[in-house]
Amino acid sequence: MKLLQGKKALIVGVASKHSIATGIARAFHEQGAELALTYQTEKLRSRVEGFAEEWGCTEVYPCDVADDQQIADLFSKLGESWGGIDILVHSVGFAPGDQLNGDFAEVTTREGFRIAHDISSYSLTALAQAARPLMQGRNGSILTMTYLGADRVLPNYNVMGLAKASLEANVRYLASSLGPEGTRVNAISAGPIKTLAASGIKSFRRMLQENQKRTPLRRNVTTEEVGNTASFLVSPMASGITGEVIYVDAGFRITAMNALEE
Repeated sequence: MKLLQGKKALIVGVASKHSIATGIARAFHEQGAELALTYQTEKLRSRVEGFAEEWGCTEVYPCDVADDQQIADLFSKLGESWGGIDILVHSVGFAPGDQLNGDFAEVTTREGFRIAHDISSYSLTALAQAARPLMQGRNGSILTMTYLGADRVLPNYNVMGLAKASLEANVRYLASSLGPEGTRVNAISAGPIKTLAASGIKSFRRMLQENQKRTPLRRNVTTEEVGNTASFLVSPMASGITGEVIYVDAGFRITAMNALEE
């Protein structure tokens, strides 16, 4: 039997074939989940609808996570269509480009800080609040995507590192709040992957190269590997795991220095 057979999963964040959210959606589909997808803008609508058709998904809705009304409308429509939700995936992060290029103390602005935290962290809370009535009593799972910049300083990651740290705290508080209702909340901290969002970080290509050199596996991870881990985390196989950050980074986080050559 497939891991997610009979489960209804909403995935927020599919933007391109390279998106981590797309890798997760594909893995969920392969594991038997019924999918619902969102698109942020009309520009992305046809692309997301194309993925939906590929995966046999008929539930495709607009949702800008900065708009409370769009969030409310999304879950209202899903409630009418599905009646309940088993899985919510939040794969959303954003900061203005000028915040991701240069010295942190020089480039960070009040507005850039606000936007990064609103889109990258608060949106998880907003989605969880709206999903709550549809997830109660279903032993459901909420999953978000974070990055090592929440814990360590990385070049040009700047205010996104602070936003991801907020997101990880958000996971713990939501896990405590929703746990009595049977809903688990976790995060995956993936290694760097060349996605549309990552392309906004200056020197990201060099970061990929350096990351690959330092990982124990001597390579970067793929969206498929993240998707496989996500499938496990939201499945009954992980029923005892909540409030955690799971690293899928080819071991980068554990390595301070590679072996020295003689």
